[in-house]
Amino acid sequence: MRQANPLQPAAGKDLPLLAMGALGIIYGDIGTSPLYTIKECFSGVHGVAPTVDNILGVLSLIFWSLMLVVGLKYVVFIMRADNKGEGGIFSLLSMLQGRTRGGREWATLTFLAALGAALLYGDGVITPAISVLSAIEGLNMATDAAAGYVVPLTCLVLCCLFFLQRRGTASIGAMFGPIMVVWFLVLGGLGLRAIVHNPAILAALNPGQALHFFAVNHLHGFVVLGGVVLCITGGEALYADMGHFGRLPIRLSWYGAVLPGLVLNYYGQGALLLHNPELINVNPFYALAPKSLLYPLVALATMATIIASQAMISGVYSLTQQAIQLGFTPRMHIIHTSERARGQIYMPTVNWMLMLACLSLVLAFRESTRLAAAYGIAVTATMAITSFLYFQVTRYRWRWPLWQGALLLALFLLLDCSFLGANLLKIVDGGWITLVIAGCILAAMITWRDGRALLAKHYSLMKIPADIFLKDLTGYKPQRIAGTAVFMSISAEGVPHTLLHHFKHNEALHERVLLLSILPAEMPTVAAEDRVRVEDLGLGFYRILAAYGFMESPNVPEILQLAADQGLAVDIYSTSFYLGRETLSATGTAPMAQWRKHLFIFMSRNAWNATSFFKLPPDRVVELGNQVEL
Repeated sequence: MRQANPLQPAAGKDLPLLAMGALGIIYGDIGTSPLYTIKECFSGVHGVAPTVDNILGVLSLIFWSLMLVVGLKYVVFIMRADNKGEGGIFSLLSMLQGRTRGGREWATLTFLAALGAALLYGDGVITPAISVLSAIEGLNMATDAAAGYVVPLTCLVLCCLFFLQRRGTASIGAMFGPIMVVWFLVLGGLGLRAIVHNPAILAALNPGQALHFFAVNHLHGFVVLGGVVLCITGGEALYADMGHFGRLPIRLSWYGAVLPGLVLNYYGQGALLLHNPELINVNPFYALAPKSLLYPLVALATMATIIASQAMISGVYSLTQQAIQLGFTPRMHIIHTSERARGQIYMPTVNWMLMLACLSLVLAFRESTRLAAAYGIAVTATMAITSFLYFQVTRYRWRWPLWQGALLLALFLLLDCSFLGANLLKIVDGGWITLVIAGCILAAMITWRDGRALLAKHYSLMKIPADIFLKDLTGYKPQRIAGTAVFMSISAEGVPHTLLHHFKHNEALHERVLLLSILPAEMPTVAAEDRVRVEDLGLGFYRILAAYGFMESPNVPEILQLAADQGLAVDIYSTSFYLGRETLSATGTAPMAQWRKHLFIFMSRNAWNATSFFKLPPDRVVELGNQVEL
């Protein structure tokens, strides 16, 4: 979900630093899950009674979920599928580009990737809300007078978090690792303290306790999986953020700090509930701490949840940037907040929409246990999609025998679909919100992709091959004026319609004409030496092809500088840039539903202006209008 960090992963003395960084950036979400998971399993919408057998069974499910889903599926297998070091659902899609059997299969994979991304947006809305709310609810343990302040304080913390986004995460990133190290030490210490007083809880390490739980509770035991899944919701973010640190630091931090801290804390909460089941009515996490340490623990938990929220928010920024580059969303304003770290970006539109959505959820649900009912559907569905795309990578990219990939897919889907099935039962209790958010975003993404395809088809019918156009110019001999003109073109072939439009009205051409096409690459980033290719077409015409990865933003000044390094010197401040601007109407015969046409037109009108997006000098840009009926 986020871009590659310039640091080279897992190199010698940097390994401990990178592992600490992974604790702060990657494990924030999964690290704060003890705040609400146990409580949701026993007192949530579909919770079970906290009897001894049920406590042992739920803790066994939590332990083996962490081991199989996060430890085995993601840390061991899925993280092997990296695209030039980057992970995430769009990375998997890029690894399959050009390798499948064609049209329909590729369209299906593209749709699945878009669906997974849309579901992650839903997860990005819920994570800050539930994390911060569950942390501040710890005040209820200290005093009953705090009950009326929990929701306002949660909204205040969230507002501060979103208002600070414009400063970027670089300035506070160095604090993330140390705070999360303290957090996991506290998690483990509090849990170990309770386990020492009641070591019988360690019987839950036996997977037989989980099987016994299902045998006793039958269907209701399956329903409880909807609460258990909260302990693994950070698994998908773990894979998506792989490019920051590399496999080894992530694995080191998982086995060295995260897994021990989580297991000890979960089992400590269980040990406490064995003799004090009534504590489930408050929060067994805060009940682990002595009352004198309650306020410091609430403060630490709030900082940890802010870090978890920050990681998810910046992840949504990067996911949006990838979607823009891959053609799923319109151009948006992207602000780079760090000169050294590519992943440090800020997107105002996304930020304010996320803030409004998070505040709305807090005000609507008001309690973390109620909000937990809406949590889990998005991430489990995305996990299942990731498993299927991973299978396609083993099949088309790595050329594994079909039976090997299918066997692994069956294991992954058994886990994913079990959790997904349990979470589907939450739909009526709030899970519908996630599906509505994901459905709206998916409709917008697919509509934008299809609308751009219709426009590309429209312009392809008007396209003239470059060799024919140049041959006609030789006979026509139009007037050539001094200077250089750059015509932006979606296609890497033919003559762009903006040039034809310009020539038709002015009957003159500049001495040098550059046909510039910015094309998406199949990788996260493109090396500078591979970014630009210049082709001399003759008669003062040049075609420039620039490649940008799905985690990069186009930069025309950079392209022209790289072209100058290849012998095509261009002074950007004496060059005219010609862009096309479509005026769209929904009165055409294009095969698209009328409401989708209007949605596409609305999105097109509100897209960030191309001049700023491509970093062009505003006073050198000429826009040529064109009416298109869809």
